[in-house]
Amino acid sequence: MNIQEYFELVWTDYTLRTITLGTAVLGAICGMLGSFAVLRKESLLGDAISHAALPGIAIAFLITGAKDSGTLLLGALVSGLIGTFWIRGITSKTHLKSDTALGIILSVFFGFGMLLLTFIQKQPNANQAGLDKYLFGQAATLVESDVNLMIIVTGISLFVMLLFWKEFKILLFDADYTKTLGFNTKFIDVLITFLIVLAIVLGLQTVGVVLMSAILLAPAAAARQWTNSLGTMVVLAGIIGAFSGVFGTAISASQNNLSTGPVIVLVAGAFVLFSFIFSPKRGILFREIRFRKNRTDLKLMKTLQFMYGVVQDHENISHPHAIRILNNFQGYTRGSLKKLENEGWIAVEGQQWAMTPKGYKRAQEMYNKKAENE
Repeated sequence: MNIQEYFELVWTDYTLRTITLGTAVLGAICGMLGSFAVLRKESLLGDAISHAALPGIAIAFLITGAKDSGTLLLGALVSGLIGTFWIRGITSKTHLKSDTALGIILSVFFGFGMLLLTFIQKQPNANQAGLDKYLFGQAATLVESDVNLMIIVTGISLFVMLLFWKEFKILLFDADYTKTLGFNTKFIDVLITFLIVLAIVLGLQTVGVVLMSAILLAPAAAARQWTNSLGTMVVLAGIIGAFSGVFGTAISASQNNLSTGPVIVLVAGAFVLFSFIFSPKRGILFREIRFRKNRTDLKLMKTLQFMYGVVQDHENISHPHAIRILNNFQGYTRGSLKKLENEGWIAVEGQQWAMTPKGYKRAQEMYNKKAENE
């Protein structure tokens, strides 16, 4: 099955429709909430939370003995929140920095989760098979009830985000100013963190513990390259996340032995790479173009200033001068001389150049501006 056939079947095939809708919803909510994690410079928090959720999944199974997705994800949510608040506690109560706290919680919780999974696998209970899918994700296991849960949680998250949009926005860019306005910054901070944890937990079944942070951060990182507006970034990150989910699922379904979760992450990574290179304001390509243009313009202005120094002692500014006197000037090139002529700042005839009134005025403006700055 190729990608075109996939998109033709997605409207009629229950399994494909369910998986595609689930990955699209997951990508959208992760992209939108991941924007807050990126802007708060808490990118590694997503990785720590996803790994910290693993013990919760194992403990929920040990308590209930069932692999009900809702129950397991509830256990993951509780475990993820505990890990998050332990990270906050370590950074606020000790002299350890946030990266150290993240590393401690990630490794301890993940190690404990793997220990519990190993213990469960050795139990004489056939029901434990498939728990390891939460490590790398398995989108094919999504059923309609899972997608409905994703849609409900996404709807609630969007409602809360819109309800507290002003508070989120102010806290994100100026926490001290938020306090002076009388807002409860601790409550707002906890609410943002809770929504991020919720999005991470939703994606564990599809993408897995190991890759969850990528789907949370990649769409937001890509969107950040295109805009300076928070609202635009959140919407754009949601769109990129949804497209990553859909196209990742399509590529995975069209090829044999391709896991959906890793392919979704690779597609999101492609969006990030494209944004890093081609975004007009921050892209590497356009930044290099601007740099080269600015360097050329600087050489041009330096050449014009040097010429101004030559002609300002003459009564007639249009008096011709030999081109060879420019050879000792570092910024001079034949190309810059041609550009100065095209701008109408100088006139070139044979092996001589002469400054025009327009060029003299432009050079004088630059000279006066430089003198004012000094």
